[in-house]
Amino acid sequence: MNKINAVITGVGGYVPEYILTNEELSRMVDTDDEWITTRVGIKERRILNEEGLGSAYMARKACRQLLQKTQVDPQTVECVICASTTPDYRFPSNASIVIGKLGLNNAHGFDVSCACCGFLYILDMAAAMIQSGRYKRIICVAAEKMSSMVDYQDRQTCVLFGDGAAAVMMEATEEEGIGFQDSFLRTDGKGLPFLHMKAGGSVCPASHYTVDHRMHYIYQEGRTVFRYAVTSMADDVEEVMRRNNLTKDDVKWVIPHEANLRIIEAVTKRLEIPLEKVLVNIEHYGNTSAASIALALWDYEKRLKKGDNIILTAFGAGFVHGASFYKWGYNG
Repeated sequence: MNKINAVITGVGGYVPEYILTNEELSRMVDTDDEWITTRVGIKERRILNEEGLGSAYMARKACRQLLQKTQVDPQTVECVICASTTPDYRFPSNASIVIGKLGLNNAHGFDVSCACCGFLYILDMAAAMIQSGRYKRIICVAAEKMSSMVDYQDRQTCVLFGDGAAAVMMEATEEEGIGFQDSFLRTDGKGLPFLHMKAGGSVCPASHYTVDHRMHYIYQEGRTVFRYAVTSMADDVEEVMRRNNLTKDDVKWVIPHEANLRIIEAVTKRLEIPLEKVLVNIEHYGNTSAASIALALWDYEKRLKKGDNIILTAFGAGFVHGASFYKWGYNG
């Protein structure tokens, strides 16, 4: 009997229609297009501004497109894993909302909170579940409404983030030379002081005080996060390449978390990998946290060819970080 592996068989995505440009942001805070572009490489970001809609809505849209593209019978999906830092509710999970709205009657689901590493982590979980032989078809979806936790009076953070969602179908295969190959994932626990939301959790529940003092927004010490991100992502990619005897020439594509163009450039410079091999879409979407790598797969799907060696890498609050090695499973 051949070894069972997990392979991505399709990608779906969704971004809101509303585009928040640098020019519009310059009317809200003390900034301008040149400052934003040179510092973070972002020109625009998508914002879900319809009242009453959250990240589960975008997850549902991405999953519906995924099911249509792959022509998969919804009743054959066995599990939905959702990565999000901005779920609709504390409970129930986004996964349960998606399952209910799409009528995935034979699936169970759960959410994972790993900040910007969320998609990387749920891919690893889904691959392990499929490799165990107990599952054949799992949807991994990452969805973020980052605008719900951005302080649009803080020019350091409000220029960075956008909203969006993307999903992949992971299925069992016995075909050699495609699918999940390896991952190196770590959580060091050093990052709490530098990147967090001060209120809204069980340590500091919501109150008039926390709202009045604007404590329900992203807090970030950018320079420290930048330094940790560059070091961690570069080291993690090097580790995955070393473990799998990959040279720079063997790697077809690197897909990093789209946090900041300067971070991406610094990582690839350390790795001595040309930017031509790096798939980047931060200019149009900004930092969509857990959804960023998934959205890049969606955007660049047509460039990906069967057997391509692809390295994914991410870094986020915690700190969490890691890299994964996949052999792409189909011609986009």
